[in-house]
Amino acid sequence: MNKKILIPIIVIIMSAIAIFLIPENSSMPSSENLYQYGFTFYDVEKIKESLSEKNIFMSTPTPITDHTIENYCAIRDDILSAITYCTTTAIQDPNGKSLGNISIGGTPDNPIMAIAAINSSPFLDSKSNEVEIVFETMIETLVCDCWNEKQPGGFESVGAWLYAANTKFSESSETYMKSTIDGIDSETLILEITSKNDSYLWTLIVLK
Repeated sequence: MNKKILIPIIVIIMSAIAIFLIPENSSMPSSENLYQYGFTFYDVEKIKESLSEKNIFMSTPTPITDHTIENYCAIRDDILSAITYCTTTAIQDPNGKSLGNISIGGTPDNPIMAIAAINSSPFLDSKSNEVEIVFETMIETLVCDCWNEKQPGGFESVGAWLYAANTKFSESSETYMKSTIDGIDSETLILEITSKNDSYLWTLIVLK
């Protein structure tokens, strides 16, 4: 074989081998790698579709990056400092009445938390059906559809967790209650109930 032809072929082969053997720089994660861990901003579309099948409707996500971000995606100061991008959606019942909001926050490439907040009045359990549907959908979409199998916290279902919280809050004289569940996939679930006059705010927080 002509040496002038042979040399370029060898160079091409060696270059291909070298490229194949060079490992990726794991210290520089790409957006794709970030999205492989936990939930993403795109999951709000899955939530929207699932809720619509149960006659609960969501608006188009609105991005928030200014100082009002803490009104939608803040839960603690240490987490707020890591949130530079937030999307929020309004949720409504079949009659178009507002139920609350679902918000997801973090950085544009990596959401780290999600919040669903539903107002219930004049009683604590006035929106119990809607609360269960929204919170269960959030958990199944953003965490896993595995509650019945794992039964975190010893609760056989999301509904059982909410019922226990309802009972405990009703029997208490406090205006705030918090219940935290770990051990379901890699996320932490926080359930909060806050009362003010004849209005009750049910909040589910999902943290990576």
